[in-house]
Amino acid sequence: MDLYGKDLGPLEFRRMCGGNQQEEEMDTCVEIAPIPGVTDAFALRDSKNPDAGTLRFTGDELRAAGMSTI
Repeated sequence: MDLYGKDLGPLEFRRMCGGNQQEEEMDTCVEIAPIPGVTDAFALRDSKNPDAGTLRFTGDELRAAGMSTI
């Protein structure tokens, strides 16, 4: 399936944070939203720079990378 061929339209992203950058109060965060019309697929972007672009992953790919709370 070509996740990049899907039109995302407006998405409701939620923030997921974990770990830090070895400085207090600097959690590493991403924003994640389900891709409409596709089961177990997600759009992911940088929470500090959301205009930088959106990556797309299947749930299996995200879980394999350690994101078990999607």
